[in-house]
Amino acid sequence: MNEWFKKLLGQIVGLWGKWTLVQKIILLGICVAAILGIVALFSVSSAPTMVPVIDAPVSDENTRDRILTRINEENVKTSVSPAGIIMVSDEKTARRIRSILIREDLIPAGTDPWAIFDRERWTITDFERNVNLRRAITQMVTEHIKALDDVDDANVTIVMPERELFVRDQNPVTASVIIIPRPGSDIVENRKKIEGIQKILKFAVEGLRDENIVIADYNGLVLNDFEGMAALDRLALIERETKLVQKLEAKYQAAILKSLQETFTADRVRDLNIKIDMDMSKKEINTEKFFPITIRERTPGLPYDDSELVQSITRSRSTSKTQWEGTGFNPEGPAGVEGQTPPVMKDMSNLYGKVSQETLTHNEEVNKEVTQEEKSPNIDRLTVSVNIDGTWKWKYDEEKNPVILPDNSIEREYTPISAEDLRATQILIQNAIGYNASRGDSVTVQNIRFDRSRQFAEEDAAYFKQKQFQTTILVFLLGLAILLIGFMLFRMISREMERRRRLAEEERSRREEALRAQALAGADEEGVDVSMSVEERNRLELQENVANMAKEHPEDAAQLIRTWLMED
Repeated sequence: MNEWFKKLLGQIVGLWGKWTLVQKIILLGICVAAILGIVALFSVSSAPTMVPVIDAPVSDENTRDRILTRINEENVKTSVSPAGIIMVSDEKTARRIRSILIREDLIPAGTDPWAIFDRERWTITDFERNVNLRRAITQMVTEHIKALDDVDDANVTIVMPERELFVRDQNPVTASVIIIPRPGSDIVENRKKIEGIQKILKFAVEGLRDENIVIADYNGLVLNDFEGMAALDRLALIERETKLVQKLEAKYQAAILKSLQETFTADRVRDLNIKIDMDMSKKEINTEKFFPITIRERTPGLPYDDSELVQSITRSRSTSKTQWEGTGFNPEGPAGVEGQTPPVMKDMSNLYGKVSQETLTHNEEVNKEVTQEEKSPNIDRLTVSVNIDGTWKWKYDEEKNPVILPDNSIEREYTPISAEDLRATQILIQNAIGYNASRGDSVTVQNIRFDRSRQFAEEDAAYFKQKQFQTTILVFLLGLAILLIGFMLFRMISREMERRRRLAEEERSRREEALRAQALAGADEEGVDVSMSVEERNRLELQENVANMAKEHPEDAAQLIRTWLMED
């Protein structure tokens, strides 16, 4: 061994000495790379294998932080991949953490709870295949139910038991559905829609029967208990039939009432009652009729009917005739064997006889009509009753004023409707409703006075109130006229007194002015200095100012004088 090792080492040294520098560097690089690869392989293989807790990535940071915090409370080492998948060390730890997250409702919204079966493995068990099948069917049915306009959300659970060897030991397939109706939907009361969901489940799941399906709302009320809802369905049907009859009655009533109110006014036609009896049962009628055959049609233009009819015609005829003469030999079978002839017929055997038979067959044809019809709900009987009031008019006296009775009310005269108008109205209603006397229809039109006591009292109160208002207005206008006349008289008298006072004042002023002028003239003649009072001086200054203003503004002075003259 040592010699072989020495020989190998010598060969390597010899080769190393023969190689160039470049070859030596390449060999050293290859050795270093091999050593690094071996070290990396050992480091990776020695690292623990990480298993995802949830296969779907958790993109929401807040949700991911809550999940990591809960996992850290269990003292479990975790890591988050760049895609956002939370991973732990082994599968056992992953199952334990997964159960904790499901229990505490920390699984992110929209995460498939069956996503643990989506991981690819080298092998897959039958249990996983069955779970995947159930998950796919459940998810598809849930999406179908959520696609309905009346469903806001749905939760579907389907149980598929394992197949047993014997049928009697096989557990049935069951399904439960909890739906949340959309606001404003009638799916809870609508049986057809619930049956639609039930059919979706039956066609989607093999072996699922009606009795093994439970559909409930979020309050726990079972919606597909159709056997217990038979009485409610009957009541619902009766309610719909009653609404149909009421709708038809309202239609007839509106049409007839509008026509009568346009003719007699709305105040005179108030009471209109319509009752319709309808047969809501479904009937199938098969009718077979036979009628004569027409050989010749009636000649147009003749005053009489010359058509020729026959009850039937012969389509075929057959005749058969049988005649026999001779002894009445009755064979009894082979010799030595007792015959089968009855005792009654033995006395008639071996007798001479004669038989003659004739058969005539006719095949006749007649006109035949076969009718098959299905009757829908129709009207059995229709009754109409209407009351029309007459006309009321006020009575007037010779002065065209309403006649007032002692009880302080207005006297009125009533005019009833004539019999011809009532009959015409009855015919109008009969034609409007399709009157049929054979089915017992009835139309009644009456003329009965309405109780108009309140209306008359309101009219009387309004009339007397109007009269009182007119009297009040008249008195007010009269008082206003008297007041105006008195004011005018007072104004005239006051102006007259003012004019006379002004004239007296002017006359007094003129006399005083004359006396003053006379005194001044006398003083001038005598050469006496006469002193003037303050009032006289002010008066003179005012006169001078007025004279100067009149000279400077003659138009204004003229206008002032005109105004004084008009006031006088």
